[in-house]
Amino acid sequence: MNSELENLVANYHVPESARELIRSTSIVLLVGVAGAGKDTIKQRLLATGDYHHIVSHATRPPRENAGVMEQDGVNYHFITPDRAADMLRSNEYIEAKFVHGTVYGTSVAEIQQAHDDGKIAVTDIDVQGVAEYKAISDNVIAVFILPPNYEQWQRRIIDRYGSAGVDTADLARRMRTAIGELDEALAKQYYHYVVNEELDQAVKAVDSIAHHHDEFTTIDSSFRIWAERLRTDLEAGLAKERSTTQV
Repeated sequence: MNSELENLVANYHVPESARELIRSTSIVLLVGVAGAGKDTIKQRLLATGDYHHIVSHATRPPRENAGVMEQDGVNYHFITPDRAADMLRSNEYIEAKFVHGTVYGTSVAEIQQAHDDGKIAVTDIDVQGVAEYKAISDNVIAVFILPPNYEQWQRRIIDRYGSAGVDTADLARRMRTAIGELDEALAKQYYHYVVNEELDQAVKAVDSIAHHHDEFTTIDSSFRIWAERLRTDLEAGLAKERSTTQV
């Protein structure tokens, strides 16, 4: 089944009807380095009632995260590989990926629900996912969430390790991933940038971008510098981690 699913994903083409749906629906995609707070901001936006959460599908069982078990329909729609194959064959996905034996994807039905309810569809996503949406419609809004600075980012990540202590290999991996995400975002001109220093203000900023994104060009230019600085500091921090490990 895995080889069949991988082949179906590799050859999947988004139907024109789904492309038109994306073009006619307000969609906000939240991106950011781990620990930037994109999930918290998403939850605050959903609480306003103006947004619809795009819940992805996954062909794996629920997992436990930070002591809390994932819920069907909340974290993901957990489906069988056979159901995923049926959805791929009948063009029910907006996008789909095959990752380590699991199919992850966004259904057309999720976007349709947001469209029918007159709400803004929102989710947190990676930079590759944003590129897929933007290739379909330039009207999709992409917001990159930034931590206030490298020091606070590092503290947030370290706090996640809890009493187990810092996993230096994992920390280095997170730093490399963050650098790659920032490189990808900075190479594009379509990202809006929001610094999550004070949560209420960050939520207000994302909400304003969602409703009036054309008014933020000048503001984005200034916060782009913030992103460049974080990328430089991450690179320096990663070099320091390497030198410490080699000693």
